[in-house]
Amino acid sequence: MAAKLKKGDKVIVLAGKDKGKTGTISSVDPKSNKAIVDGVNISIRATRQSQESQGGRIPKAMPLDLSNLAIVDANGKATRVGFKMDGDKKVRFAKTTGDVIDA
Repeated sequence: MAAKLKKGDKVIVLAGKDKGKTGTISSVDPKSNKAIVDGVNISIRATRQSQESQGGRIPKAMPLDLSNLAIVDANGKATRVGFKMDGDKKVRFAKTTGDVIDA
């Protein structure tokens, strides 16, 4: 099945501690149905000092379930994603406005 959310999409969080926050998807794992969004779901990870990097408490973005994310349309609101044929190409479109997401 085609991916409704892809890397680089601007999304809003629908549920959880970061509900209402927006960010861009930096990576998607379709096997586990999760995505990492920049600046959202930040966790503090303690790392040991090495020769290359300084140790300490490092903030790290943790994966979110795809069901808790919605793409942001042109109006800045959360929208669902649909698929339609544009000529001979399958494209994603926003259900609220009908605008094509990726040309």
